[in-house]
Amino acid sequence: MENKDMNIEQKILNAKKQAEQVIENLNTSRNKYVAYKESRPVWTLKQMMETSTLLYGEKTAFMQKFHKDEGYTEISYNQAMDDINGLGTALMKRGQTGKRIGVIGENCYQWAVSYLAAVCGTGVVVPLDKELGPRELKQLIIEAEVTTILFMEKFEKIFRNMAESGETNLELLINMNAEASAEGVLSWTELVEEGRQMVKEGERCFLDAQIDPDAMSILLFTSGTTGIAKGVMLCHRNICDNLMVAPTLVKVHPEDIFFSVLPIHHTYECTCGFLMPLYKGASIAYCEGLKYIVKNLQEVKPTIFLGVPLIVETLYKSIIKNIRKGGKEGLVEKVMKANRLTSKVGLDLNRKLLKDIYKVFGGRMRIIISGGAAIDPDILTFFNDLGFIAIQGYGLTECAPMAALNPGSHKFMRNASVGHLLPGMEVKITDADENGIGEICLKGRNIMMGYYNMPEASAEVLKDGWFHTGDLGYVDSENFIYITGRKKNVIITANGKNVFPEELEYLLGKIPYVAESLVWAGTEEGSSNNDVIAATIIPDKEEVALALGEEKAADSAEVEKLLWAEVDKINKTLPLFKRIQKINLREADFEKTTAKKIKRFVESNK
Repeated sequence: MENKDMNIEQKILNAKKQAEQVIENLNTSRNKYVAYKESRPVWTLKQMMETSTLLYGEKTAFMQKFHKDEGYTEISYNQAMDDINGLGTALMKRGQTGKRIGVIGENCYQWAVSYLAAVCGTGVVVPLDKELGPRELKQLIIEAEVTTILFMEKFEKIFRNMAESGETNLELLINMNAEASAEGVLSWTELVEEGRQMVKEGERCFLDAQIDPDAMSILLFTSGTTGIAKGVMLCHRNICDNLMVAPTLVKVHPEDIFFSVLPIHHTYECTCGFLMPLYKGASIAYCEGLKYIVKNLQEVKPTIFLGVPLIVETLYKSIIKNIRKGGKEGLVEKVMKANRLTSKVGLDLNRKLLKDIYKVFGGRMRIIISGGAAIDPDILTFFNDLGFIAIQGYGLTECAPMAALNPGSHKFMRNASVGHLLPGMEVKITDADENGIGEICLKGRNIMMGYYNMPEASAEVLKDGWFHTGDLGYVDSENFIYITGRKKNVIITANGKNVFPEELEYLLGKIPYVAESLVWAGTEEGSSNNDVIAATIIPDKEEVALALGEEKAADSAEVEKLLWAEVDKINKTLPLFKRIQKINLREADFEKTTAKKIKRFVESNK
């Protein structure tokens, strides 16, 4: 046992030295995009939380509505740390040291504390997708060998049945909403209090727990569009590297308030919208749900908003529609044009003259970051012209997740790019074609350890320290990354040409009458080749009705005619092999992953 402890102590010392070296490299960097040199060395999430609590103790860490009819409650760093220590201690005293601990539910304070109590000394945290059904959840609980599950009330029956089946390793069921424990299910509140009392009485098992920074501590299951979930193994070093390097490109203030709306079990929200604000001493405000976004924005008045393109585009369309309804297109355009000049001398006309637009975001919004998929650069430009810092980043679960981020300065950001490679990382393009487009490969301290119990799948993507992303694109001379599509999505035409469906979907998305689209390879009648580029389109009913009138908008033939007129315009700009030759109209929503990405290879989506 002594040798093992000594081994961990040495690993911690090595990790500390490596983190200090990362900070030194950042501070001495001559890269003009590494602009904000205020990061501190962190090597485990436990040490990160402890140092943040020392730095920001009484400052607000979390803002949450615990009851529908109440306002937001503010929770300090000190209180959060006490709760984390309490829950971690209680879990360890109940035999969960070194075990797998699942967390599932809505974005909330209890989820955050549960995650940190699991990962900061107790064992391995397994964040689970709240959108999954009982069968899929059971499969993951078995696969990940989960022994404790912390859940919101609506999942109690599912996990009771699972534990009673005897087919899992579940030992502890903990209800995050229950005020009191019941038979077979513990109360989260009581457990936290139980642990806090133990700590007060001198119990230090959790407080003194040593963490191997390079051991698997987070097991994340991806929700791929192919339907095969892979368990991504991450260690503390992976996440901590992201926390140290990313805010050198975009400044995060301790006064910032992050608005949390994306599912927290996804690594994008987990690292960027949960752990990052805690590292920087900022606050996290939890949205009550998608239908409450506008209401909660007014109440919280946040400064940083992380979204996926679908959410950012919805907000953009809402603003544009309101501008049109008010007949203010001309005014808005003039003000934004003038502001491009006046903002250079520190005079912001937008906030004075376009107050109604700012009110949508609560009035204090500073940064809008889009991630998870490609976004139309024109939407980012619109928000940038309004005076926001509106940027996109690039990442994958396997990168913990960040790999690239656009700089938070209007003079440096490139909206067509997914971002500048993060400091300390390397990028290369393999199997490039005549245009320099090939597979994007990444190397860095944030790259995953591998896929859980999947050595062949791990070996397929991890080669000589390089992670082969499966994304196709190119890199410019200043390490800005541009993505053209996914390797597995490429349509190879009968004459051997490559067509990126994402490129055509992007062009279709610029048609006002298109809500969503999916481009795929179809076949000509009597042919076995995938030689027809087809598009399944969900029309934007509101825009179609405005263009055709209500009566014609109900006629699918008229709608198709309207769409073909726009598609023909796109086709004229494309080489013959890329042109869309077939359109399918669709009423129902596409089948999607829980990350809201269309399942590309599900036949019914076509």
